[in-house]
Amino acid sequence: MRPTPYVASLRIYEPIEAFDPVDRVRWKQIPMNIHTGNDEQKLALRRVIRPEPPFAQKDGAHILEHDGERFVAPWSTAIRTWAALADFKTMLPSTVFPFFLPQNVEEAISAGSEDWQPSAPHILTETWAIPPRWFSLFVPKERLRGDSPDGPFTIMRTKMNHARERIAVTYAAVLKAFGDGEVSDEVKDLLEWLDLFHPRSIVELDYGGLAGFLVQLDGSLDLDTSVEDVHSSIQGLIAGDGVAAGRGYERLVSRWRRIAAFEYAT
Repeated sequence: MRPTPYVASLRIYEPIEAFDPVDRVRWKQIPMNIHTGNDEQKLALRRVIRPEPPFAQKDGAHILEHDGERFVAPWSTAIRTWAALADFKTMLPSTVFPFFLPQNVEEAISAGSEDWQPSAPHILTETWAIPPRWFSLFVPKERLRGDSPDGPFTIMRTKMNHARERIAVTYAAVLKAFGDGEVSDEVKDLLEWLDLFHPRSIVELDYGGLAGFLVQLDGSLDLDTSVEDVHSSIQGLIAGDGVAAGRGYERLVSRWRRIAAFEYAT
């Protein structure tokens, strides 16, 4: 059982040469057989219970080997924690925020942030659902699914140049169909995020524990056609076929709406 079975992740693995010499030494010391996914999730849960300054902690990383070369996706805990805190604060009036996060807890999370140099996180996460734009980065043949000691899994991996080409097509299709707006802005943000990393990076979508919920609903991961549905919808937009675009999108949304319902199940 995964420590956080409701989290899906989109990760960027950069070639180890993209990091500074100090980090290269650290990442080379991580054994390939270590399950860093569980380690990252356990740390996240621990910090929920006992806030601690992420900027003062040594961070871990996910490691991937491809064609004899090591690729690394640092957890970027400090960046992600601070960004999440900043986003949360913008959602609430300043007079209300202290009731959700007392000042001493905010200070614990923020300790050391004055010396922090902003950079892009290598990992994006979502709970109880996967954004449709994430699926547009991959094609069905890049999907790997099966069972592990932690339960069912679905992972997709592609090269950075493929991911960038596909999201660029998606952005053009969305912009043409709907114009500037929230949807196109979200796709553009993803495109710009990818552009921040090494061109030889590997992009990975990990369903995490959400794969297990898909099995609970449908009995098999083989019935998950999320990638196919997104590409069908995009092709509909490109062709100006609103019916086809809507059909693919509705299949996708219907599937993940049922997954999201587990959050409120008793």
